[in-house]
Amino acid sequence: MIEKISYTELYRKLFHYYGPQGWWPAASDFQMLISAILVQRTNWKNVELALGNLGGNITAGKIMQMKEAELAEKIRPSGFYRMKAKKVKAWLQWFQKYDFQIEEVQKVDPAVLRKELLAVHGIGEETADAMMLYAFKKPGFIADNYAVRLFQRLGYPLPKTYHAFKIEVEKLFPHDLEMHQEFHALIVEHGKQYCKKTPLCENCLLLSNCRMGREKKME
Repeated sequence: MIEKISYTELYRKLFHYYGPQGWWPAASDFQMLISAILVQRTNWKNVELALGNLGGNITAGKIMQMKEAELAEKIRPSGFYRMKAKKVKAWLQWFQKYDFQIEEVQKVDPAVLRKELLAVHGIGEETADAMMLYAFKKPGFIADNYAVRLFQRLGYPLPKTYHAFKIEVEKLFPHDLEMHQEFHALIVEHGKQYCKKTPLCENCLLLSNCRMGREKKME
């Protein structure tokens, strides 16, 4: 029999097993914001290479002074580098209206802030939500591919759109910044360790709660 668990119980199980993740893995909030764009369609190792090329003391002002071609060359390891250079430049144009002050952005109402971010070229829902959660300190669920895969396999009814999935979880999960930050990081970690595209179900800590895992065990 599958033991159904709440989203909060799922969080607790993952947290107990993996421990605190301390995300986002960047040296500063500004690096986090840039890396949220660079990580699109690539892995974190490539992002680290791109951040290394930019330098540890990179600032908004320094990137604004770069020509787009120069920026593209520095972030080349992240892939789609010309496209991402345009996105970074577009995002900085938006950030400039807050004088590049993260603290000023943090004062903005979450709904207003999300709408503003989504209006920026190259900023989709997942990128906007990551920026809001880890740099702008707005609690919220990131309904990325890792989350979709895990929740589908566990047997949760999954809404059809990113936004509907996000809202569904947020309604039933504590509105707590640190818990949301950890929940996303833990889901990603579990997706890398066990709930891969080809899952490793046999020793998974969620086997008793997982519809797909139990079905595989019965085969």
